Amino acid sequence: MPKFSIAPLEGRLAAGQDSVLLRVTLALAYQQQGELAAAVPHLVKATELDPHYSGAWRALGVLYVDLGQDAKARVAFQKGIEAANAHGDKQAEKEMIVRLRRLDRQSGAAGGQSGDGKT
Repeated sequence: MPKFSIAPLEGRLAAGQDSVLLRVTLALAYQQQGELAAAVPHLVKATELDPHYSGAWRALGVLYVDLGQDAKARVAFQKGIEAANAHGDKQAEKEMIVRLRRLDRQSGAAGGQSGDGKT
């Protein structure tokens, strides 16, 4: 995976060259630098610019999982599944379904380990 430099990308954004691809690339650059929280607004904006781009929803869902924000990840994956389904992108749809199932299993396992009787 290529490494992206943040400064030139932010420069393009400041120059008014906003686009879904720029936002997704900026988010990836921030993630590569370990700045996960800084990546979030760029992916959110990407989904606002093109709510039908399942790749942005998938990336946002993965980022939320990495940040431990499972409820937000679920919403992102669900919206991504809808977008992928609408465009016939079966691979993206399947991937996000798998990720949702993992979240469900993790939630179930966490509930079962807590000793509260919920599974």
